[in-house]
Amino acid sequence: MNRVITISRQFGSGGRTIGKELAEKLGIPCYDRELIEKIAEETGYANDYVMQESEYAPGIGRFAYSFLGRGTDGLANADRIWFAQRKVILELASKGSCVIVGRCADYLLKDRAECLNVFVYASKEYRADRIVRLYGESPIAPERRLAEKDKKRKLNYKYFTEQEWGKTENYHLCIDSGYWGVQGAVNMIITALKEKDGKEVE
Repeated sequence: MNRVITISRQFGSGGRTIGKELAEKLGIPCYDRELIEKIAEETGYANDYVMQESEYAPGIGRFAYSFLGRGTDGLANADRIWFAQRKVILELASKGSCVIVGRCADYLLKDRAECLNVFVYASKEYRADRIVRLYGESPIAPERRLAEKDKKRKLNYKYFTEQEWGKTENYHLCIDSGYWGVQGAVNMIITALKEKDGKEVE
């Protein structure tokens, strides 16, 4: 039986690290940057461009998508990336067990029985300290960086899914990484998989 785990996360919460360590422990692939590369191959766009457009809204206002340039087919680049992203994620989930980080994978795979959707969050203080340690100081205050990144992520999610990003009802498991830590979060997900499968995870 395939096990597909999607990791949605607040900026700075360590969701990406949790996803990678979880995949390593389970011996299955983790798709994060690799997902971006596959979407870039599908669309012909540069990796950096796909990285930004596939997860973040173009602005932080509620009408962020109203001013996107559209081609003769009525689609903006963000729409083309979305369709490629959907195709890639569905194909990867069908191929075998994996961990998929971000990119609305929880929504795209919500009807799959083998899928466990996880949301990773943490306090603003924990996340602010973490992004400074990981990415260094910035002219923009860490708290503002957190707010802007999460707002763009939320707007992007809403635009393409018509669902609320971070709403507990959209996930099977929500984990406070600041409280549990990376290893604690990984262990919780593995325990949830065991309960879900009703058998030992190998």
